[in-house]
Amino acid sequence: MAIRSLVGQTAIYGFPTIIGRLLNYLLVPLYTRLFLPEEYGVVIEFYALVAFFMVIATYGMETAFFRFVNKEKNNPNVFSTAASMLLTSSVALFATAFVFRDALASAIGYADHSEFIVWFAAILMFDAICVIPFARLRQQERPIRFALVRAINIVANISFNLFFLILCPFVLQNNPDSILQFIYNPEIGIGYIFISNLLASTITALLLLPEFSKVRLRIDPKLAKNMLIYSLPIMIWGMAGILNETFDRIVMRHLISDPSIAMAQVGIYGAAYKVAILMTLFIQAFRFAADPFFFKQAENRNAPEIYAKVMRYFVLTCLMIFLVCTLFLNDIMLFVGAEFREGAVVVPILLMANLFLGVFFNLSVWYKITDQTKYGAYIAMVGAAITISLNILLVPIFGIIGAAWATLACYVTIVVISYFLGQKHFPIPYPVKALMLYLCFALALFLVHRYALNFDNAWISRTFGALFLAFFASIAWFNERKRIKQL
Repeated sequence: MAIRSLVGQTAIYGFPTIIGRLLNYLLVPLYTRLFLPEEYGVVIEFYALVAFFMVIATYGMETAFFRFVNKEKNNPNVFSTAASMLLTSSVALFATAFVFRDALASAIGYADHSEFIVWFAAILMFDAICVIPFARLRQQERPIRFALVRAINIVANISFNLFFLILCPFVLQNNPDSILQFIYNPEIGIGYIFISNLLASTITALLLLPEFSKVRLRIDPKLAKNMLIYSLPIMIWGMAGILNETFDRIVMRHLISDPSIAMAQVGIYGAAYKVAILMTLFIQAFRFAADPFFFKQAENRNAPEIYAKVMRYFVLTCLMIFLVCTLFLNDIMLFVGAEFREGAVVVPILLMANLFLGVFFNLSVWYKITDQTKYGAYIAMVGAAITISLNILLVPIFGIIGAAWATLACYVTIVVISYFLGQKHFPIPYPVKALMLYLCFALALFLVHRYALNFDNAWISRTFGALFLAFFASIAWFNERKRIKQL
């Protein structure tokens, strides 16, 4: 029943995420056809930076909330203290960025666009403020309300993008005297992507006002201290983890030897990351449901067995996604503009890297429920060291391929470290041999299809791709059918 509940929660949390991200994914063909690779590279770089600063802005408070709301038996002060701390720190962060916007813009190489700093600081502020209300909805198992607000955020972002990037230029081209001339400035260009995000984040914060109304703007000093002691190692872990995820895109333009193509390579690499969206979507949907699920199961005497079953089906699902994306890669790459399709070579590597990232998230349960979050920080710092060193070593030589291999090497390493440490401190009977066999089987199918057979005819390639996918699914079902029926 526990795993069935997790599947249901993942589906509900994931539905708006998957549908919304798929809709957002449809913006990628738009971006990669409206903008040059070097222009899209600016978008990729800024979102990599904002992902890093989002970790700092929330400083592990979401996970701390889940831990203490269960530990303190739904003490209402947990919600008020966590939400009040994030509200205070987020406003302070925005004010600081606003005052020093020119210096910050110059520091990252965008001296002529200090407005980008202000827009992203505002996005960070609104998104950070919304973290605890969203977490509370998850903790209270109110996925419908959670899904509705998320869906509105996504629809708003897409709508504003279409308004600024499609409707306004079209109307003004045919009617230069339209009232839209007072709203739209073609010189802003990619800036409208950022503005659309800011407007959507503002709407989300307004929609969560009913949740904010339940917050007493007060901070329990003792509780806040204990939550920070728990959360700050998570922040360090998060900073190191986000470096693992985004460092390549942040520094790539500085590492590629030919500056004339550096920004374009960032754009191509970022588009390749977007092509791996199905894996990212599933992992994100799973994470929304898994955090509260893992903590609730912690007191169950069968918790280790439950965690092991979750890992089994998580990996199998990820391998199916990997095969769908790689066996039909030529078709999937049509979603991006022709100038971006050379990034196809790194997509399988990035898909596998994301699979290992999801495995690491599953493995991280042991130090979260045993209050040993310092281990998560240590592991993530090892991963960050690998990411930084391998990117510096490989990107100047191999470009985006070197960045992709650095990402995969990082995640494989932290999975291995986390597994052996976890087995020492909180043993979980993960089916390692079975999962390794499935992994090798999926990789063999991909390599044979992509390189050994090397079809020139697209329809023959699709046919064999479908056969290989069905073959893997049949083997998995034959081996797992009894376990699945027991669920």
